[in-house]
Amino acid sequence: MTKRGFVLGLALATGLAFCGPLGAAPAKPAFQAPKIAGPKPWTATPFDDGPEKFSFAVVTDLYSGYRKGVFEVAAAELGLLRPAFVMTIGDQIEGGTEDKARLNAEWDEFDARLSAIHAPYFHAGGNHDLTSLAQRQVFEARYGRRYYHFLYKNVLFLVLDTEDYSDKRMAEIFRMRDDYLQADKADHKKAEALPYATLMEAKVGEIGDAQSAYFEKVLKDNPKVRWTVVLFHKPVWNRTDAHGLGRIEAALKGRPYTVVSGHLHSYADTVRNGRDYLALGTTGGGRKYDGSPGSVDHVLWVTMDKDGPSIANIRLDGVFDKTGHIPAGGEALCLDTGPKCPPTTR
Repeated sequence: MTKRGFVLGLALATGLAFCGPLGAAPAKPAFQAPKIAGPKPWTATPFDDGPEKFSFAVVTDLYSGYRKGVFEVAAAELGLLRPAFVMTIGDQIEGGTEDKARLNAEWDEFDARLSAIHAPYFHAGGNHDLTSLAQRQVFEARYGRRYYHFLYKNVLFLVLDTEDYSDKRMAEIFRMRDDYLQADKADHKKAEALPYATLMEAKVGEIGDAQSAYFEKVLKDNPKVRWTVVLFHKPVWNRTDAHGLGRIEAALKGRPYTVVSGHLHSYADTVRNGRDYLALGTTGGGRKYDGSPGSVDHVLWVTMDKDGPSIANIRLDGVFDKTGHIPAGGEALCLDTGPKCPPTTR
């Protein structure tokens, strides 16, 4: 008999139980309490900490209408809340230029804000991040793919690019947008008469054929995931031609999924195809303070368990640190209330 066989036999003969590697002590239960006769001072509800459970956060538009310090508050609060990871739906820099040095400086400034989060951060591009060919090139040089997917605990995440135009069309849109922005500085009414003000792509974006094909294959290759989360910037499901969300929605049919988008700077939950399509508010971008529905600075907090997502929205003025204050100097900012809010604040 080998030495290992002798040890195993001895263990069985003496009633010792091995759990895991040879000689390892049996795992202790997470919850241990003294024996109490009769009623217990706690409920019999199972602990809500299954191995498949995790939480992630989504931050939303920082531009346009950037308000200094607000995103830093969100980052500090996420550092306290400790999600497994953080995602964005884009508009993280001002952009709107073809000056690559300036673009890299803007990204450097933004990336420095992420150190307070203490969790992986997954990039996605919005129109402020990917308006020009130069911006696309800088984004790809820094962060790689503009659209991608990943799996976490058997949940499939799809990150789309809604600025997925041909090079020629992107250059045209950049010029129209720049004309609009320059005119708007002097006369908003005249700017609204320019082509960009009613441009379809400005409102709903575009998904190119190659991108649709990419996600069709991803979904085909991952049919057994427990949930799918789809994130992108513009509400591209409102585009009804071949460059909208149609092909990807068709590939999603029959599986549980949730869509998260931004761009509109106003929170709303729309049910489409029997699924939640969320449009987020702002995490430091321009917004209203007149009590308009959906006008709020927040982060989306999603807890995923065996039954699917539990979705909550956390207002930035609703998280206090251990001192009882909003972190990162949030009480000096306008986060729905505060000394720097416009007089129309409710």
